[in-house]
Amino acid sequence: MKNKLLLTLSVLSLQAAVAQSNCANAVPVTAGLTVVPTITGTPPTQFCNTQDQSASAANWYVYSPTQTYLVKISTDLQVNLNGDTRFSVYSGDCGSLTCVTGDDDDGILGNPSYLSVAIFQAVAGTTYYIAFDNNWSTNGFTFSLEEDEFVPPPPPILTFTQQSISVPSGYQNCVVDMNGDFLDDIVSIAPNQVTVLRQIPNGGGFTTIQMSTPSTIFMPTWSVAAGDINKDGKNDLLYGNGSGVAFMKQNAAGTAFTLMQTDEDVFSQRSNFIDLNNDGHLDAFVCHDVAPNVRYLNDGAGNYTFSQGGIGDFPTGGNYGSIFVDYDNDGDQDLFIAKCRGGSSNAKVDELHRNDGNNTWTDVSVAAGMNEPSQSWSAAWADFDNDGDMDAMIGASSFADGGHKLRKNNGDGTFTDITVGSGLDTFTATNIENNAHDYDNDGWVDIFMGSNTIMKNNGDWTFTPSTIVPTNGPVGDLNNDGFLDIQNNNQIYLSNGNDNNWSKICLNGVQSNKNGIGARIEMHTASGMQIRDVRSGDGFRYMSSLNTHFGLGTNESITKVVVKWPSGIIEEIWNPEINKSIVLTEGQTLSTGGISQDFVSIYPNPVRESLNIKADGFELESFEIFDLTGKKLLKGLVKNNTVNVSNLTSGTYVAVIKTTDGKSKTAKFIKQ
Repeated sequence: MKNKLLLTLSVLSLQAAVAQSNCANAVPVTAGLTVVPTITGTPPTQFCNTQDQSASAANWYVYSPTQTYLVKISTDLQVNLNGDTRFSVYSGDCGSLTCVTGDDDDGILGNPSYLSVAIFQAVAGTTYYIAFDNNWSTNGFTFSLEEDEFVPPPPPILTFTQQSISVPSGYQNCVVDMNGDFLDDIVSIAPNQVTVLRQIPNGGGFTTIQMSTPSTIFMPTWSVAAGDINKDGKNDLLYGNGSGVAFMKQNAAGTAFTLMQTDEDVFSQRSNFIDLNNDGHLDAFVCHDVAPNVRYLNDGAGNYTFSQGGIGDFPTGGNYGSIFVDYDNDGDQDLFIAKCRGGSSNAKVDELHRNDGNNTWTDVSVAAGMNEPSQSWSAAWADFDNDGDMDAMIGASSFADGGHKLRKNNGDGTFTDITVGSGLDTFTATNIENNAHDYDNDGWVDIFMGSNTIMKNNGDWTFTPSTIVPTNGPVGDLNNDGFLDIQNNNQIYLSNGNDNNWSKICLNGVQSNKNGIGARIEMHTASGMQIRDVRSGDGFRYMSSLNTHFGLGTNESITKVVVKWPSGIIEEIWNPEINKSIVLTEGQTLSTGGISQDFVSIYPNPVRESLNIKADGFELESFEIFDLTGKKLLKGLVKNNTVNVSNLTSGTYVAVIKTTDGKSKTAKFIKQ
């Protein structure tokens, strides 16, 4: 490993002396130490890898690597002990900056440490801007920039072990937890019954459960979706048929279903469960092949009211692959529709609809640059570059209107075509199914496409085809080992895994819908941040796991997990264990390494001036206070087991209390 850390004092003096008032006047830096004077310059308009999007000043630096390096930027230096820093790293130009990485409080020096450190791949010929802001302090400090030789690790080989399962003939296109234990089950649907292969804990295989259903002509010939429509802890099913839609509601005992069969003539394609009006109950959306799309609104008891139009209203349809995704990071789920129709019909022009709240939507396809003619039945959406927003791959089922399309989210509501050179431009296999998951747990989301091929994400906007045995099918963790498996009819393909680490987040909504569908989850490690949206229904036909899966690569720890619930509640879980499934209940979340509720309490609540903290057997260290949007308002050391909150305005807040041994407690309180 080649490492360069230059400590030339003359360089340091020069770097500290140059004007740095804004991005355009950023100080050029190279590997070594740089002295930062008092922070007085112009702040950026966005801040990377941090909840708090505010600062009144910043000092700017610019870095241009001569070759591709693994770069570490750090204020975690002895000279800065007891300091408090935050920085963001951008690429692009000063008029259009894109977040690369950033950090607040991930240093280890001090007790507690509010210093900062981040590692990223810096590509030769790319200009990077570094902004140190004054969110917590205007004091000067020193930072280091280290360049390590970047040696791309060989991609782990994706292999699977085939195993036969016993399921009746019918529709075998659903892998999801059906009994509320957060273990993925296999669901097989027939006209008069649903067969569930219920996963036994600890990789013990499956138990077969036969569940009776009323007879229905509306079998899931085109798609199936799953979700808990009446918040009873049992998942229910939606059948998308060429003639209509059927809802199957599971009984409390988990032994049978009741039928809510609709009367409307709907030529169903992709179907989804989603809380369209954000009232805490799962509604349903169904793509209509030959007419405007349809919606079913939930009355709160699992009964549905039909409506048509308002999200994709082209008269002759062409609607195939609907996927809900928060593309603009505003906290609600938007909708992309992959379209398909032959000839010159405009029914084949893809659509992006922005969620404006209260079940109202705006077609932003043209403004976003996503209104392209396609022959596509599905699109795979994920944060392919781990920069904090969702990108898209629109898969071609025919090359009549062009090939596969890769679109980078610019972070301003628009997208850029970066297909050329990505590897997707030379991938000629077509398919109706495309989904995005991290199949090798390396921390980069891959794309499962046609011709038994997973396009391996190399982390630099290129993808390498990896041919596997199974074809596309529903995806979940079928032996609870942290690696994603695939089902095809009466065969399952269990991933053989590798040495990479992982985390699985399982949500239990209270104010939000029970499954947390529509939530945004952030996973923070030393490598940066990954994001996922919780979805019911992606790809075209299949229903895959509602558990949220993250590959961690070689990271040996998690800094924090952030859950942004559909209700608007934002919770942080600090230092959870790796290689575990973590069940998080809305409003009651403690990290898996947290403090027991029995030993910690805060009072009075409501409070006017000082929160008192009772922590039997624990030595308290520090606190952070957030509002319900996730904005960090206060932080500091806990003194005499009290926290002064007198300067907060009236409202509801979240306190994160940390102990000297790294444990944490999250609690809500009301400020009077």
